Amino acid sequence: MARLKVTQLKGRVGEKHFARETLRSLGLKRIGDTVIKEDRPEIRGMVRAVAHLVAVEEVD
Repeated sequence: MARLKVTQLKGRVGEKHFARETLRSLGLKRIGDTVIKEDRPEIRGMVRAVAHLVAVEEVD
């Protein structure tokens, strides 16, 4: 199964509550943090909600 590498590019200060909570759910705490997640619809939805704050790559 494919995996997604999610990196936080921008800070959460000034963002709405749902965006801050979504970053927390993804495991991102500060700018530059990177997590590897399974490519599932739930994760894709979370990434889409905070697409303006993160960068996503597919890794095998």
